[in-house]
Amino acid sequence: MKFFAFILGLFVATAAAQEYPNRPIRVIVPYAAGGLPDTMARLVGQKMGEALGQQMVIENRGGAGGIVGTAEVAKAAPDGYMLLVADVGQIAINPHLFAKLPYEPLKDLVGVSLWGTSALYLVAHPSVPANNMQELIALVKSQPGKLSYGSSGTGSIHHLATEALKVGLGLDILHVPYKGAGQSVPALLGGQVALLYAALPSIEPHFKAGKVKILAVSTAQRSPQAPEVPTVAEAGVAGYDFVAEIALYAPAGTPADVVAKLSAQAARALKHADVAARFKQLGIDPVGSTPEWLAKQNRANYDKYARVVKASGAKID
Repeated sequence: MKFFAFILGLFVATAAAQEYPNRPIRVIVPYAAGGLPDTMARLVGQKMGEALGQQMVIENRGGAGGIVGTAEVAKAAPDGYMLLVADVGQIAINPHLFAKLPYEPLKDLVGVSLWGTSALYLVAHPSVPANNMQELIALVKSQPGKLSYGSSGTGSIHHLATEALKVGLGLDILHVPYKGAGQSVPALLGGQVALLYAALPSIEPHFKAGKVKILAVSTAQRSPQAPEVPTVAEAGVAGYDFVAEIALYAPAGTPADVVAKLSAQAARALKHADVAARFKQLGIDPVGSTPEWLAKQNRANYDKYARVVKASGAKID
């Protein structure tokens, strides 16, 4: 009897996956409208919805730095009708930054597809007498504690990537946190801070106008969007690799067939010419990973940021 019940269960699950989706899919973006995850969700979600034959309804659930919306999906029914678009902060950074979270990312969520990555560029105010990483290192070591760097907030990838740079090169630079790039980039332009990590679109116009200097990129290899910019690893920090990652997630327990179907459609959506063109404008390299690859990447990121957060001393109660 148990054997037949098991077979029946498999049949029902397979049938459900074949019929999926038969109603609109809610996609939660745990941030305010207009940001990078929101823009990507609307762009990729439209293409996926067209292919799946059901609308993917984008809903912004901002609050507590993305925790509110992420927790909502983590606790949702694992049926594929509520998904999450989140960055590396929700999955790999927040668990080490906050004393308590209402979700455990590696247990409560399953990765569907890594949509894209965005490199970070280390830029300097023109008044900083350094035109490359070697000159910057020499400058900071000759004047420890004098230079400051801005970030998009304590615990942001911009903050932690710079802290890892400081540790890797033995530098003493003062951290000045801001509330997002909308504040940190103007602070750099105004000379309130000397250094900053930022995405290429937010600083490229200022670079072309001679208002900032680009010193390095945070990725393991040089970015195809600016191949002339050397990596931090080339400056002597072996294994240095920090990149903003935005991916699609489902609640843990979502049927594997449903996850696979969503992942396949995400990969197809990312190959559309208009999606690729818009991603380039946003400074994003499209990926379209498998769920299995994303699971390994999330574990690696989780462990990496555990070390970086601990070394930085950053905590949010």
